[in-house]
Amino acid sequence: MDVNNFSAEDLQRIVSAVQPVDFSLEKQARAHLDNLTKPLGSLGRLEDLAVKMFVASGGKSPQADPARIYTIAGDHGVNEEDVSYFPQEVTRQMVENFLTGGAGINVLARTSGVELVVVDAGCKGGPFPEHPNLIQRRIACGTANISKGPAMDEDCCLRALALGLDLADEAHAQGIKVLGTGEMGVSNTTPSTALYCAYFDLDPADITGPGGGIDPEGVLRKIEVIRRALAVNAKTVRSADPFAILSALGGYEIAALVGLILGGAKNRQMVCIDGFISTAAYAAAVKICPAVGGYCVLSHASAEPGYAKVIKALGRRPLLHLDMRLGEGSGAALSMFMLRAAANIYNDMATFDDAGVDAGG
Repeated sequence: MDVNNFSAEDLQRIVSAVQPVDFSLEKQARAHLDNLTKPLGSLGRLEDLAVKMFVASGGKSPQADPARIYTIAGDHGVNEEDVSYFPQEVTRQMVENFLTGGAGINVLARTSGVELVVVDAGCKGGPFPEHPNLIQRRIACGTANISKGPAMDEDCCLRALALGLDLADEAHAQGIKVLGTGEMGVSNTTPSTALYCAYFDLDPADITGPGGGIDPEGVLRKIEVIRRALAVNAKTVRSADPFAILSALGGYEIAALVGLILGGAKNRQMVCIDGFISTAAYAAAVKICPAVGGYCVLSHASAEPGYAKVIKALGRRPLLHLDMRLGEGSGAALSMFMLRAAANIYNDMATFDDAGVDAGG
């Protein structure tokens, strides 16, 4: 894919290529699960996951491996408004931490047996040293300040989307069955919150949280910054154009994750969505292409205070509730293990006839 020349028409072509899942296949999947050696429905949401995977695959046996998380990094101009506990430099420092294996996502990915790939989509500073687990496809050195104008122009946002699409296609060509979304970007809960407000007409005061750990006074300051961002980009917000809103209020890593989600759905890969920021990318992807929902699992309920209202607006139910708010792809790593368990139950558990067990009834 020519990322640098990706157009709005190309995006529409991708959206048209995402096939809505055939929910009529659920009956076949449930019938198989009900014939396994267990009481009906006794594995609860693992059975729901297996059904979702069966339907998303078009009626093939669920497959959860191999799996890969893309932790995509980018910086944000809105950091200059003092909306984060951490200085801008931490984005770059954390990318380096990912590459030396010392971050939370590294530990959880290793524990879950999942590959981790780090992507620089928009970090400040010069190139990183080359590393086998690092993809350097930077669109720009951070976004503009959303409280003063658009974060990105639409051409740059399209390029970030194309990057994510390219990552999904590369993974698909390499046989990856499940994708995970991860991110790193100091201050990125601010654009994520602004996106939620724009997409779902939510009040910043109702969903703005501490992000990386700012105090109550900082949260109030962050609310006002988001209000200014919505006001200065009001024409775009009122347009209800999901791509234009993403360009105005998002970030390079968020837009790349939108592309990853769209690409995964196009390829019939399952996509495990991480927490607060990744769910903002999911919200944008669903607004652009509602059919992607059939291929995505919301990994966990973020502990960010506004996440419950976001989930209500999306009409979705997260898989895990662990009071986590790390980001990086941490929840995706854990949910990928759950997908593996669900697939193995579907594929490996004996039926009543196979095991010579009386089905009862």
